[in-house]
Amino acid sequence: MSIGNSPEDERPFEDDREEARISVGRALQQARIAAGLTVDDVSNATRVRIAIVHAIEADDFAPCGGDVYARGHIRTLAKAVRLDPAPLLAQYDADHGGRPEPTPAAPLFEAERIRPERRGPNWTAAMVAAIVAVIGFVGFTAFKGDDEGGKAQVAEGSTPTTSKSASPTPKSEKPESPKPDPSDSAIAAAPQDKVTVRVSAPDGKSWISAKDHNGRLLFDGLLQQGESKTFQDSEKINLVLGDAGAIQLYVNGKKIDDDWQPGAVERLTYTKGDPQVG
Repeated sequence: MSIGNSPEDERPFEDDREEARISVGRALQQARIAAGLTVDDVSNATRVRIAIVHAIEADDFAPCGGDVYARGHIRTLAKAVRLDPAPLLAQYDADHGGRPEPTPAAPLFEAERIRPERRGPNWTAAMVAAIVAVIGFVGFTAFKGDDEGGKAQVAEGSTPTTSKSASPTPKSEKPESPKPDPSDSAIAAAPQDKVTVRVSAPDGKSWISAKDHNGRLLFDGLLQQGESKTFQDSEKINLVLGDAGAIQLYVNGKKIDDDWQPGAVERLTYTKGDPQVG
């Protein structure tokens, strides 16, 4: 009988500690919260349904309908919360068996060439062609004789007079006057009984959302650099700016000079009595 450690004590020590790694859904959720956006804001900006956004942030990709759609949703949500989608896609591929291989193209094949059969002379067609030639010659001879008789009658009678056709007078085309380019001052002519808001993105791009006083959605999407949108309502306009630092506003013909920081999310309301920040 030996005295020592039991077999259970001789098993190698297992270190169950694993380096913590943030998941794809958790990374998207933290970036959204850091950007000051709600799930509704992200859903409106990306057109991804709210239920799918919640599922992805919980690392449940089954509602996406497959790896291809899941990758597309991850890329879209990452851009909406200003996050680089490449590391997230690489992590998703590593967690779900890698990126699917492209389907090889079907092999091409050449159609079999059909050799034409040799045929003998078609005597029926030759006879028909000969008959048509004879009939044409006879008709041409008769037409020529009638033409000469008509010329003789004209020579015996009075000389026909030919009237000169009046030359058409060329029409003088006036060059069209160039249409004036629309300018920012055109918004100053907005009716006073309504509120008019113009949103432009001269320095960058930003997603925006605009609603009228009834809550009806007027626009919801990404405003590219250089683009502008004008909204009008009888009472008020509600705005959500995803990157207020890239936006320039004109309310009822007057520029709004607010010092918004790049990347700041602003929720604004304007009425007929503005400009003033809502």
